[in-house]
Amino acid sequence: MFSVLPPTLSSSSEQSPRPFLVWQRIIDWAQEHYRHRTFCRDERIPSREGLLYLVQSGCVRLSSLAPNSSPVMDDSPEDLEEGDLSQAFLGFVGAGEPFELVSRQPLTMVAHSHADQTQVIWMYWNELDNWPHFRREVMEAFRYQHQRKLLLLSALGQRRTIDRLLGFLTLLIEEYGEPAQDKVCLPWPLTHAQIGSAIGSTRVTVTRLMGRLRQQGMLEIQRENQICLPMDRLHPLVHESD
Repeated sequence: MFSVLPPTLSSSSEQSPRPFLVWQRIIDWAQEHYRHRTFCRDERIPSREGLLYLVQSGCVRLSSLAPNSSPVMDDSPEDLEEGDLSQAFLGFVGAGEPFELVSRQPLTMVAHSHADQTQVIWMYWNELDNWPHFRREVMEAFRYQHQRKLLLLSALGQRRTIDRLLGFLTLLIEEYGEPAQDKVCLPWPLTHAQIGSAIGSTRVTVTRLMGRLRQQGMLEIQRENQICLPMDRLHPLVHESD
């Protein structure tokens, strides 16, 4: 089975099982039709609506762009300079996962490679008919992502910033974390500014609150700024306050 479902906490460090022939057929098709590309870290992935994207390896970072607040703003995000836009971190898409970019004025979704040598495949939706079973897997993966987004919205609905921060980090690490002894760590670095944009706060506030959580033993920072949560506290954190 070619599984595009996100890895679970217990198996996030392992490759999802997929038959060589099916996966290789998709890769060969993508390369033959120039639908396969490798990206450097932080490189923007060219994209447009109506296409399905598949992360073959690495990690993709999704963000939204919107015009900075102003009394009158007639331009669409595509017409503005980068300095005129505010960017909000939306989440990750890991290896084996699909994603699509849907934009509605004044918001525009963008994708960047979050890890070096990230490989992405893209195709039109009707081209999935070439692999009926794979199409079902893709739809199941999107259903799973929708469920996770509902949990994220619930976490971001908390009144206190520290609760939003803890809920956001918990969901990320539950989905993408890699076990390491008595803790679970996010495999990719995430800046305080990116976290702040995701939870509706500032970099300075996130830095202060993360320091507070570290003092309480509820959060650790490993080498290369990897964020970790203690294994025995991971699930209770969803409902725990400061």
